[in-house]
Amino acid sequence: MEYLLIPAAAFLAAILTFFSGFGLGTLLTPVFLVFFPADLAIALTGVVHFFNNLFKLALVGRHANRDVLLRFGIPAILASLAGAWLLLRLTDLSPLFTYSLAGSTMEVYPVKFVIALLLVIFASMDLIPYFGRLQFGRDKLPLGGALSGFFGGLSGNQGALRSAFLIRAGLSKKAFIGTAVVVSTLVDVTRLGVYATRFVNAGLGDNLMLVALATLSAIAGAWTGHRLLKKVTLHFLQIFIAVLLILLSLALGAGIL
Repeated sequence: MEYLLIPAAAFLAAILTFFSGFGLGTLLTPVFLVFFPADLAIALTGVVHFFNNLFKLALVGRHANRDVLLRFGIPAILASLAGAWLLLRLTDLSPLFTYSLAGSTMEVYPVKFVIALLLVIFASMDLIPYFGRLQFGRDKLPLGGALSGFFGGLSGNQGALRSAFLIRAGLSKKAFIGTAVVVSTLVDVTRLGVYATRFVNAGLGDNLMLVALATLSAIAGAWTGHRLLKKVTLHFLQIFIAVLLILLSLALGAGIL
């Protein structure tokens, strides 16, 4: 079933990034979480996200601003190491608590609880107008890089924070997109390097075909969106997806998924 649903979700998620304002990782992580343990789900999403970024890098990477890349990207890389390390530590912890629901015993693990909390926070940011207007000056680029890199390493969610800090960096549209893609790719390389210590034990090798299908589907979706669709955020779709992400995250945090 996952060989049909996950590639289809990757294709649709890549297209929806052109309409919803959410990044591929934010949309795809919950899908993997339905079928796999949290650490493997984030690793699988990270691999798909990385190869999709390589495709986008070929399209727009040359437009990246070198100065902003250094001031924002270096802190992002370093902080992503910490975030990825913390994720691996969380996967080793025992359940926070257990409870009974409809005759079944539910276990709430720290890693799923934290990932669920972060998904709720980042999805809620798109529902609250204040966060949509949130911007930071160019002098805050190192801080923005550190924050987005840390949360990228921990959960894969980095796009919202990255945009909030880069939007005021005085970049042209092409430079903004190019810089964001380069930073995202560098964070992916860094966090996947840390995740690699668990890839074999987590079962990544057993799911290479699934990763390949999801990656190709995401690239096809990105190509479709890039060629046929104009980059525009539809507010009703953004709200609808945010609500779905929050509901799914609550189920994840409650141990139901």
